[in-house]
Amino acid sequence: MFKRAWGALRQGLAKTADALGGKLRALLHGRRLDAATLDEVERLLISADVGVKAAAELTASLRAEFAAGTVERGEDAIEHLKKAICARCGGRSTAIAVAERSPTVILVVGINGVGKTTSVAKIAHSLRSSGKSVLLAAADTFRAGAVKQLTIWSERLGVDIVRGKDGADPASVVFDAAEAAVARGVDVLLVDTAGRLHTQEHLMRQLTKLRSVLERKIPGAPHETLLVIDATSGQNAIRQAELFSKAAGVTGIFLAKLDGTAKGGVVVAIGDEMGIPVKLVGTGETPEDVQPFDPASFVEAMLGAPEGPA
Repeated sequence: MFKRAWGALRQGLAKTADALGGKLRALLHGRRLDAATLDEVERLLISADVGVKAAAELTASLRAEFAAGTVERGEDAIEHLKKAICARCGGRSTAIAVAERSPTVILVVGINGVGKTTSVAKIAHSLRSSGKSVLLAAADTFRAGAVKQLTIWSERLGVDIVRGKDGADPASVVFDAAEAAVARGVDVLLVDTAGRLHTQEHLMRQLTKLRSVLERKIPGAPHETLLVIDATSGQNAIRQAELFSKAAGVTGIFLAKLDGTAKGGVVVAIGDEMGIPVKLVGTGETPEDVQPFDPASFVEAMLGAPEGPA
C-alpha cells in the first residue's frame, strides 16, 4: 500500500548519516583495526541511539571477526556492521496488515507533540494515492483544535471524516466511524486517537476501550495499531513503546520526524528491546513524505552510503 523512495529516506537520514556513518568512515577509512578503534566504534553506535545492549553486541561480533582474522580493515568493518545491523532490523514483517474483508482498521496512537495527526494525514494520502478508499475517524476529542486540524487535512486530501463535538466521548466517535466504514464499503478506516502522555493511566485505559469498540463492530479490528514515535526522542521511545503496547497492543511503529535527528539508530534499539517492527517512516513535512520501512535501505542511508541500493 506504500511506495518506497530511496532519495527521501537518504535525505531524511542525512543527520544520522553525518553523525554515525560520516564519523565511522572518518575513523575507519584506510586503516587497520585495533582494540582502541573498536572501542570507538562502540561509542559511536551508542551516540546514534542504537542502544547500549545492541552497540555492545554489534561491537562484540566485530571483535570476534577481527580476532578470527576475517575482518582486518576499516572498510571491512563497515560492511560487517551494515549486515549485522540489517539482520537486527529484519526478521519481523514490516508490511501493513490488511483485513481479509474490508475495511482494514488502522489505529494510530502516540503522545502529544510527536506529529501524530500529521502522520495520520500522511498515511491517508499514501493510501489514497495507491487507489484505496479511506475514512478518517477523529477520535482525538480531548485536545482543543485536534478535530479541526484533522478536518482540514481531510478536506485537503479529499478523504471523508467522521467526527464528534469537542470533548465528545472518543468511543462514540469510533463506534459511528466503524458503522460508517462498513456501510460505505471503504477499504481502510484510519483512527486518530488523543495524544496522551504514556504516564496518564486513565487516558491509556481509554485506548483499551477504543480497541474493544472496534473489535465488536469489525471482526479482527484493529488490524494494525501504529505507535507514532518522534525519532528525536531517543531512548525515551523505548518506554513509550513498552507502555503503549500494554494499553493498545502496538503492532508497528511509525517513526516520525526522521529528518530532524542525528539518532536514527533508535530503530535498532526499539527492535531489540520490544520486538516491535518499524513499519513506516516520516521523512519530511509534506503528506508525500512517508514510506515503508526497509531494513537494507535504512542501514545504507544511516551509514551514509553515497549511492542507493542496487
